Amino acid sequence: MVPIGTILFRSEPILTGMNLYLRLLWALFRAHRQPSIRPGDTIERTLRVLPNDIDVNGHMNNGRYMTVVDLMLIEYFIRMGFFALALKHGWRPMSGGAFITYRRGLKPFQTYTLRFCVEASDETWNYMRFEFMDGERLCAAGYFKGAVVGKQGFVPNAKTYPLLGFTPQTAQPEAVRAWLMAEGSLMGSARLA
Repeated sequence: MVPIGTILFRSEPILTGMNLYLRLLWALFRAHRQPSIRPGDTIERTLRVLPNDIDVNGHMNNGRYMTVVDLMLIEYFIRMGFFALALKHGWRPMSGGAFITYRRGLKPFQTYTLRFCVEASDETWNYMRFEFMDGERLCAAGYFKGAVVGKQGFVPNAKTYPLLGFTPQTAQPEAVRAWLMAEGSLMGSARLA
């Protein structure tokens, strides 16, 4: 006879995966029903901490924050028109990194608001700010960096933005500039195995 704990442990990834697919389907459905947006527009979504979001410390797992950010990114892409453009040209979005800072934990079944916007870009990368809010209290915040890749490599923002009818936002916030400096230092000093 297999202990009950073993059964629960082995089935947990299946349940977690199913939940994420349901969230993805809901994000796709919701995005198609929302109005169009432009880069720089902020979108907000009120969400709830679900039981499989929780870690052993009794609050939302640190990795789950970025999963929820990914879902919000998909909604942003669809509402901005990028998703359809990418399908037409055979482009893929690519993550280049993220940083997040945590201030307050989100408890089981707690509702929170996720704010998300594309705040800046450079020749290749787009910098998206996200904030997890409990009312007016900041729980976590950070930036996500992404680019567009085609068969020949990176697709410059100077090509993608005009096809969408937008102009790239090139003024980078101080936090993004500091992040890029830290990233350069980290990657420059990385030890190769």
